[in-house]
Amino acid sequence: MSTRSMARPLGAVTLIVAGALVLGACSSSHAKKKAVATTTSTTAPAVCPLTGAPSPLGTPPNRPALAVKVDNYQAARPQSGLDDTDLVFEEPVEGGITRYVAVFQCNNATSIGPVRSARNIDIGILGQLGNPGLAHVGGINPVLSNISAAGIPNLDLGNYAQAITHPSGRYAPYDTYTSTAALYGILPAGTSTAPPKPIYTYTPKPNSTGTSVTSVHIPFSSNSDVTWDWNQTSGAWLRFYNGTQPDNNANGVQNQAANVIVQVVHLTYGPWLENSEGGLEVQAVLSGTTGPAMVFRNGVQISGTWSRSSVSSPTVYTDAKGTAITMAPGRTWIELVPDTIAVTSVPGAATTTTTSKG
Repeated sequence: MSTRSMARPLGAVTLIVAGALVLGACSSSHAKKKAVATTTSTTAPAVCPLTGAPSPLGTPPNRPALAVKVDNYQAARPQSGLDDTDLVFEEPVEGGITRYVAVFQCNNATSIGPVRSARNIDIGILGQLGNPGLAHVGGINPVLSNISAAGIPNLDLGNYAQAITHPSGRYAPYDTYTSTAALYGILPAGTSTAPPKPIYTYTPKPNSTGTSVTSVHIPFSSNSDVTWDWNQTSGAWLRFYNGTQPDNNANGVQNQAANVIVQVVHLTYGPWLENSEGGLEVQAVLSGTTGPAMVFRNGVQISGTWSRSSVSSPTVYTDAKGTAITMAPGRTWIELVPDTIAVTSVPGAATTTTTSKG
């Protein structure tokens, strides 16, 4: 099993205490005057907006986010670039398979893929991220029309051969790859260059009461039977298939996250055909509604509710008391799980009630 420690924000605190003791005598009051000057300055490093952790590049880059549609069919594995993401959204698509919206902003990836086609659900995901460019390879006409209508910078790699690489040993349709450098190079003129605003609040410790757990099982389908195991040593959730098979990238690095969010969504199907086998487009309403949610961080499970007021607003996860749940600094993996699937977790040794003051 491959492990890698998640980055943690480091604070630099300089405490300067300058004391001056001034004694004086006054013939009328014989009072003593004492003056102590204390100055405390705290300098915290700038952190990545979508991870709450220091940038692997040294400083957070002043650029927008990029979203890349990465295939997750069995024949598409192992993928490349997921270990360089800030966020990963796993969405259900037709045929019981899943696909990723891999979000990059604070790190560079030299190889990302295999890149596949867009889905309508992507529009609902991306609005909260400051309108990032969406890299994909085509899609059905209704989806492409909706992407254009939403104003999303459309990075359809079918129109940008210069941004594509075809790694040795990969075969169509699982051989289209790209990189962050290539994608930032093809952003349309006029695209906002502003970094995204944070969509979560980050704290070293949970701010809500959580139950200690060692793993969480999300059986999307036989193609994507996902388990996340908590690794105390690395301080990360490690991703597996079928309980024991590490979900590794092509470089051998196992997919992992500081936070795993299970966001339960209601799916509908159609009205469009997505493929020649008769699979209907999977639809999910991701704003203007609410649903159950579970946040897994620091080895605990915090159960609650998700809500999102509009497509341009961030999704808010609240605990049973209605308090917004904070995330641990590092990568967050958001599992959009159909409400027909039973998600189970394995309890740990004890119940954790520690909280952070921020």
